[in-house]
Amino acid sequence: MNIVKLQRKFPVLTQEDLFNVIEQFRALDVEDKGYAEKQAVIEKISDSGEGSYDDVRQTLKQVSVDSSGRVELDDYVELVAKLRENKTAPKSAQSSAIQHKGTGAKASIIVGGSTSGSTHTINEEEKSEFTKHINSVLAGDADVGDRIPIPADTFQIFDECRDGLILSKLINDSVPDTIDTRVLNFPKKGKALNNFTISENANIVINSAKAIGCVVVNVHAEDFIEGKEHLILGLIWQIIRKGLLNKIDIKLHPELYRLLEEDETLEQFLRLPPEQILLRWFNYHLKAANWNRRVTNFSKDVADGENYTVLLNQLDPQLCSLQPLQTQDLLTRAEQVLSNAKKLDARKYLTPSALVAGNPKLNLAFVAHLFNTHPGLDPVEEAEKPEIEEFDAEGEREARVFTLWLNSLDVQPPVVSLFEDLKDGTILLQAFEKVLPGSVSPKHINKRPSSGADISRFKALENTNYAVETGKANHFSLVGIEGSDIVDGNKLLTLGLVWQIMRRNIVLTLKSLSANGRELSDSDILKWAKEKVAKGGKSTTVRSFSDPSIANGVFLLDVLNGLKPGYVDYDLVTPGHSEEDRYANARLAISIARKLGALIWLVPEDINEVRSRLIYTFVGSLMAIEHL
Repeated sequence: MNIVKLQRKFPVLTQEDLFNVIEQFRALDVEDKGYAEKQAVIEKISDSGEGSYDDVRQTLKQVSVDSSGRVELDDYVELVAKLRENKTAPKSAQSSAIQHKGTGAKASIIVGGSTSGSTHTINEEEKSEFTKHINSVLAGDADVGDRIPIPADTFQIFDECRDGLILSKLINDSVPDTIDTRVLNFPKKGKALNNFTISENANIVINSAKAIGCVVVNVHAEDFIEGKEHLILGLIWQIIRKGLLNKIDIKLHPELYRLLEEDETLEQFLRLPPEQILLRWFNYHLKAANWNRRVTNFSKDVADGENYTVLLNQLDPQLCSLQPLQTQDLLTRAEQVLSNAKKLDARKYLTPSALVAGNPKLNLAFVAHLFNTHPGLDPVEEAEKPEIEEFDAEGEREARVFTLWLNSLDVQPPVVSLFEDLKDGTILLQAFEKVLPGSVSPKHINKRPSSGADISRFKALENTNYAVETGKANHFSLVGIEGSDIVDGNKLLTLGLVWQIMRRNIVLTLKSLSANGRELSDSDILKWAKEKVAKGGKSTTVRSFSDPSIANGVFLLDVLNGLKPGYVDYDLVTPGHSEEDRYANARLAISIARKLGALIWLVPEDINEVRSRLIYTFVGSLMAIEHL
């Protein structure tokens, strides 16, 4: 290393500085590989006092590190030099590309994007509270517990999420058993994952998040590798939100039946999104307290703390007094409200400043946590219990997959209860237009009123008849299906129509990716799967997508093995004799498929119960990624 040459290149560093910096680097590169990992570099330099964790991290983005992401000695010296220059440069000329704006709930951090001139804003309190949530749920985890706690006051959370392991564990906390962690790539012997293995983990995270119903838009594996803060924070929120709202379910809480309004049917109630049920629950307690206000949102309606004060008092009058109502200063009142919540062991997600600012995400998280821990509703007597179909009831599993698929098309409003939400035909017509552009004329659609009210049965029939006609015009098999069947909520016929739209979507996707542009039949797709099994040197076979032997998951694992040799560790595959083994095989197949980049909607039980339509979607998704 030519010290004189380096000093000319970085005049801000003296020769003594350079010797010290080189020694620092060598202390990191103990194996003399010529490089150090980014994370280790950031921690080493921030510990040395050259800059804060966030400043070092952001300044490193301006150093020309190669695509491997490893920091070589020249890069290390350049990083220290840039940090020194930033300390002496006027504020307007500093190149750290990180700015702090505002305080409290208005505190935000503006970070530079990957393209010149682009910036993104991170809400500091959201980052901090979501980090605390991750610390609380992953503490003691066998695989990543040694990385916990993550500092809540720095950007380290984004670096920790980079390899996909923290996010995978977070998904499994929100929706248990979603990811088979045996498929994840873990660092070995202290060596960080490379970009390829990170991208595989990222595929699992992104596709699993979509499969549990998270809205994941414009997030790709390379965004993990680059540690794009705004995208990772958005994904973290979606996963946390899913876990919180998943529990707001009348099957888990039959006492939610008490929230039905006069003349409201159970079917109408079940159509409500979980956020609306939370607001209904909040207002139920406000009404019970004879309080004259109601909440319609998680922002301005809760910002003064009054409604929270009354809610907490209703949940536990002994512990939570109404004293905050006498306090004039809003921040002081907010602290008193959260002190009351702490008495219930429910002070989480929300800070006084975020409460007063009406931060909708943190308020939603706070209220959801409050409901999950202190619903405050009288138990429903056996005679009162509403009749609700079990999730395993005929059609419910397909309904779950079709709901996720329709929402992935960005239909509006999002589907919550498939059979109820499809009754007026508007969602079906949107789906037709998304899958078969130009197939639907907007002027022939009776749209829902902006007020959110239902359209009349007559208009709903016009829509559903139009949907059936559109299907027939595109050669769907719809014998015996009429618009009235959809309006009346006939489950079998509704599922049949949605399935044919989804199936056409898969066929058109495969057609667009194939070399000859030919539409594939079911037998073509099945033949492809069998060929992949043979290519991988396996002998399992099936007669159709409804073959009972599919239940043990081995055939699908053999397809994956032929598609990507080496991805299936057969030491993990069982013969599938027991129910537990069949489930493990199915879960393994789903996680491997997602690792390869396939968007898989089904769950292990769908494979174990050989739901042929859903098996078809699984194989179709595998066929699609072969061409990518």
